[in-house]
Amino acid sequence: MAEEYPTAQQYSSEVNTRLRDLEEKQRLLKDRTLLIGQNLVEDREATFKDLQELKKVVMQLKEENLRMKEFIQRIAEQISELARKEELMILQRQFDMFKPNLK
Repeated sequence: MAEEYPTAQQYSSEVNTRLRDLEEKQRLLKDRTLLIGQNLVEDREATFKDLQELKKVVMQLKEENLRMKEFIQRIAEQISELARKEELMILQRQFDMFKPNLK
């Protein structure tokens, strides 16, 4: 029985194949890592833009809310003044009722 021992050329060929496989795996991992990083940066930029837009909307809503509060306060002040005018008109009518008619 003749035993076959691997030759140096077979070892070399096997080592080269393994080395190419490892290099290919490393290249694929590097490409995946770069894609993940690129996606992360793009997502961050999109999120930042969305956040800036939301901040603008919130500021506009705050300004509108403040204007509405001021408007409502002015209306409330005017309504209270109108009530006073009505009270004065009632008093005027009562005064006119008791005023002697000079004709």
